[in-house]
Amino acid sequence: MGILDKTYYYFIGAGGIGMSALERYFKSIGKTVLGYDKTPTELTSALIEEGIEIHFEDNTDLIPAEINQENTLVIYTPAIPKDHKELNYFFDQNYEVLKRSEVLGAITKHTYAIGVAGTHGKTTTSSILGHLLKVADLESTAFLGGIAENYHSNIILNGSKYTVAEADEFDRSFLRLSPKLAIITSDDADHLDIYGEREEVKKSFQEFGSIVEEQLFVRKGLNFPNSKTYGIEEGADYDGVNVRIEDGFYVFDVNTPNGTLKDIKFQLPGRHNMENAVAAIAVADYLGISSEKIHEALASFIGVKRRFNRFMIHDKVYVDDYAHHPTELNAVIRSLKELYPGKKLLGIFQPHLFTRTRDFAAEFAESLSELDELILLDIYPARELPIKGITSKWLLDMVNLKEKSVYSLEEALPAIQSKDFDVLLTVGAGNIDTLVTPIKKWLESEA
Repeated sequence: MGILDKTYYYFIGAGGIGMSALERYFKSIGKTVLGYDKTPTELTSALIEEGIEIHFEDNTDLIPAEINQENTLVIYTPAIPKDHKELNYFFDQNYEVLKRSEVLGAITKHTYAIGVAGTHGKTTTSSILGHLLKVADLESTAFLGGIAENYHSNIILNGSKYTVAEADEFDRSFLRLSPKLAIITSDDADHLDIYGEREEVKKSFQEFGSIVEEQLFVRKGLNFPNSKTYGIEEGADYDGVNVRIEDGFYVFDVNTPNGTLKDIKFQLPGRHNMENAVAAIAVADYLGISSEKIHEALASFIGVKRRFNRFMIHDKVYVDDYAHHPTELNAVIRSLKELYPGKKLLGIFQPHLFTRTRDFAAEFAESLSELDELILLDIYPARELPIKGITSKWLLDMVNLKEKSVYSLEEALPAIQSKDFDVLLTVGAGNIDTLVTPIKKWLESEA
């Protein structure tokens, strides 16, 4: 029996963004989906409403009696600790237990798979591309690492001939895919707790590039053999040019090997997002999607949750973003400075992982020094134990700002309410997103 022929699909780490896309996929094809996660979240609540059973206690007694080694596939994320009771039970009882990346690889293997890889930019790019294929009515499914605002979901379902898969470099997961086409948005160092050396990250991306069967598209400046390049005003194979802003939209042309696409309208701010759009356009052009459908899709794409989500509330601007790497932070802060010159920018940043904070401390400090004022939250540990000496206070001391402070997540809202600002940014990949609704409610009440 193949892994797609089971009756039950049991997920350990069911609330993970990549895991939940697979849960929704199996649910959509009539399977029974269930599992465990550590804590309830907005996402787990949505999954439960959709008919996916999730419990929040690591307890083997909560595993239903009707599942067995023959009828069940167990899927887990590498973020699960090795002493997890349920996971070890399934191993001990000889269930078929696979990592998320192995399952994604199996689902996409017999489709025309398009992988979107990169240390940053892959979620937005894969969401734009998934939306583009849907608008063009290609039989396609897109597995995303974020919630696409057009669909309020991290999966776009429209058939199985084509698949778009966010190709994750963590744990070298992307090497389990079999892509016909692929995009690489960046190959900056990250996940050094896995890779050790920065050069190893680049090697892994090179290996991913080498398994692409037909065509690889990379951002101009990256060095990959046999690739087509994309960029903004860089003389790339697919080059965004003549950039201007009209009625709140970016408008630009794209020079392609097949001619020029004129007057593309796109509403996400920032040069980095335009680059992501051009990457998706490059694949669409390669697949022969019409200019009309490309224009329609780009103009109607409204973004990804926690990727530069912007709220205009009274006289304040509030932006929430998932950025957790210095390059991403630079892009977000640069976009805000460009959009709101002369306005006071208060940033609240939650570092993600002790190892990442340690490995990129100097780069983080340089990025954060571009703010006007900084509130730094405690480090979000995720899968890690504390590292002696690596704290938010340690990082704060490196930031070149007069107005800077450290607070816990619980102390953050009162601290924000005491500050003077024109533009507010909450940023990070941990649980800082729990501040979004309280901040919006507070700003709305401040008439």
